[in-house]
Formats: sequence, C-alpha cells, structure tokens
Amino acid sequence: MNQHASIPGPNAAVRAAVERDGLRVARVSGQERDLYAIVSDQGTMPARVAGKLLHQSTGPLDFPAVGDWVAADTSGDFAVIHAVLPRKSILERKSAGVTSAGQIIACNVDVVFICMSMNENYSLRRLERYLSIVWASGAEPCVLLTKSDLCDDPAGYADEVGAVAPGADVEVVTDKSEDGYAAVERKMIPGRTYAFVGSSGVGKSTIVNHLMQRAVMATSGLGKNDKGHHTTTTRQLFATPSGAFVIDTPGMRELQLDAVDFDSAFADIETLAALCKFNDCRHESEPQCAVRAAIAEGRLPAERMENYRKMQKETEHLERKARTAEIAAARWRRAH
Repeated sequence: MNQHASIPGPNAAVRAAVERDGLRVARVSGQERDLYAIVSDQGTMPARVAGKLLHQSTGPLDFPAVGDWVAADTSGDFAVIHAVLPRKSILERKSAGVTSAGQIIACNVDVVFICMSMNENYSLRRLERYLSIVWASGAEPCVLLTKSDLCDDPAGYADEVGAVAPGADVEVVTDKSEDGYAAVERKMIPGRTYAFVGSSGVGKSTIVNHLMQRAVMATSGLGKNDKGHHTTTTRQLFATPSGAFVIDTPGMRELQLDAVDFDSAFADIETLAALCKFNDCRHESEPQCAVRAAIAEGRLPAERMENYRKMQKETEHLERKARTAEIAAARWRRAH
C-alpha cells in the first residue's frame, strides 16, 4: 500500500479515544493466517493480535480483516492490534467445511465490483448469490461484465444482467482497448474503498493493476473450459494514485451463503409476493399467486424463482445450524 496516501477513516472523536489509550489508528492492508500488515501515518508495518483480544474473541468475526480500522500499538518493530474499530460494512460468506461460522472477505467497503466474464464463466444464478451477499454487507454492488472482446453481444448480456440485478449498476469492460476500464475509473472517488470479487480468471487483478498504473497483483486468464486459475491467494488493500482504495480478493468458485439480503437482491420477487392473495403464500399451489402468474406470463424467469427458493432453504438451514451451535455453546458454558 502506498505509505504516502492520506489515511481517512474514523472520525476525530474515535481517533481521540484511541490516542488517549496510547494507541494509534491504523488500517489492515493485508493478512496471512494470524499475521497482518497495517498502515498508519507512520507507514506500513507487520502486526499481530494482542493476547487480550485473542482471549476475548468468540469467533472469526471478532478478528481483524482486510479493510478494518484498528487501534494498534506501533511503538515497536512489530505492531500489536488491541481492538477492531466499529465497521460500517462487512462483506462475508460462510466458511468452507461443516462449520456454520462466517468468513470475512473485506470490511469497510463502499462499493463491491462483482466481476463476471462474458463466456462460459457467465452465470446469472451465481451472480444472484453474489448480489444477495453484497447487499447484506452494507456496501453498494456494481456488476462488471469483463472480457467483452470475447462476446458477440455485450449489450444483450448487460440487459440480461440488469434484469436480475435491480438497483445495481452494470458496466461492460475489457482490457483490449485503451478506454476499456473507463467505466470503472469514473466510479473511483478518493478516500472511498472498492472491493473486487468474482471467480478466478475473470480479470479482477488485471483491473486492479490498471487502477494502480503498475503490476501489483499476478494475473492469469481463464484456462481450458474457461476455468479460472487461482492467481490471487490473499486479500490485499492498495491505495491508488488517485487516492481511492482497492481490495483484490481470491477467486471463489463456490460462494456459500452467510448474511444475505433477499429484499434487495430479489426485489422483483418480493414486490410480486406482496400482490399475492395470501400473506403467507408459498408460491406453489395457492390461488391468485402473483409470483406464479408472472412466471406463467414470462415476466419472471422460472430459473430465477428456483434459485430464490434454493437460497432461502440454504439460509434457513444455516440459521438452524447456528442456533444449534449457540445452544450447545451455552450448555457447555453452564457445565464449565
């Protein structure tokens, strides 16, 4: 991260409270397991979590993540993070495996660019999953349709995406022309933070390198059968020459749900559901169902409704697992 970039973030009152404790406000710019890189007005330095914070944590969400503002002791060669300051947005997904714990992708992000290339990587159903998570994070989603040079009808793809991404901007970009990323550049505002998410090989790191005006991330295109190679392996935050902050993230072939926002990601279905005769309509066999009528008339794709149901069931399952885990944890605490 550019050490000379201005460090925005917490307001004066928060900074004053941190400084009264003899600490300094810093931002997490990188993470590798339990080691961090933080940047403050002193520059960039390695850091670790204080023992007290480690002991008091109850789960992964209590630990610092890339994009977090933290209170740190920077007096030594190795900084010590004592507290994570309040977050304005948390982009998270369910951790891989059987656990129901969430995994933070990035924090304090203003805009999330969801990157999807216009070839065999293209999937409206996967995009719907990304949108539901981004809306729930508190950040603003923007869909970037990459590799337009590989597509015969970019405008048609953009229209199709716009129909399943209500409220989100949709931009078509390419690295094959001089102004291929102009739409992204226009959205970059100094001091704001932007994260890039999507499958491997769709061009996230290429865009970050373009914004940085130099190669800061390794890149690789899609391989055989348009399967991306995992080039970016860690999350990193950079300050661009224009003063904006960007976070590149590893490619995610499977995006398991954690916190989701169905009202925003599926606003069209929620609006139709409000017109059903019964408030508890399941949109299956009930009479005067506005959702099924829209599907029959071709106004709502059946595949979108099917994915909506699938995601709802997945979320309900995760919520049940989380409640079970909370009960088990409470019993353990009482017993011990």
